[in-house]
Amino acid sequence: MGTQPYNAPRFPPGVFGRPVQIELADTSDRRENACSLINRRYAWRGYGSNHALPAHRACATFTATADAQVLGTVTLVVDSEAGLAADAIFADELNPFRETTGRKICELSRLAFETGLPSKPLLAALFHIVFIYGYHHHRCTDLFIEVNPRHRRFYEAMLGFKSIGTPRTNTSVGAPSQLMWLEISSIRRRIDAAAGDLSTGAVARSLYALFFSRDDALELADELTSDEAIHRTQSGNALVKVFLPDL
Repeated sequence: MGTQPYNAPRFPPGVFGRPVQIELADTSDRRENACSLINRRYAWRGYGSNHALPAHRACATFTATADAQVLGTVTLVVDSEAGLAADAIFADELNPFRETTGRKICELSRLAFETGLPSKPLLAALFHIVFIYGYHHHRCTDLFIEVNPRHRRFYEAMLGFKSIGTPRTNTSVGAPSQLMWLEISSIRRRIDAAAGDLSTGAVARSLYALFFSRDDALELADELTSDEAIHRTQSGNALVKVFLPDL
């Protein structure tokens, strides 16, 4: 593969008409662009506009870009001595997982997407790459996310997350927050169950219908965890390029 980003199309070219680059926000410019999108979208929802990306070594912020425009971003935080953002209000719910032998917990945070895009394909592509990275690079077993309770049904139905405990107030965004959990080992089974069905009904029921195939996921795992991939990102290049379906 040389030093070029992995370039095989995962889906037929969609509404974007060009590949979407998945990048690590590991430079000041990339982090600034990701923060700009986060704060713009959070402010629109009434969650404030002064949010920063976590900067410690257990965090990885991923962005989806096209023509230098950030279309979406999500941050994966792996449990470490710094803990998780969710510990601020849900530590009592997280501790039993982290204290169980063989478990390694992580969380998704700082999720934001541009408006006016087919968000499901973009969300699926970005989520699957983050899942692959979290499992193969860090061997995480349990994934958590905080969501506004009104979005709980989406994460339950579309990704299989389960609610943990009851909603609490997240003072950082001034809104109620529901902790949700997904066992990472279940993701492969969910992808296989939905594999290859891009019908309107399948996509409406599960984001896993839009995830990568088993062969593509294995190749992506090699790409995302290789020394070459790290070198590419440090040189300002994308981790991978993907095509999105036109839904």
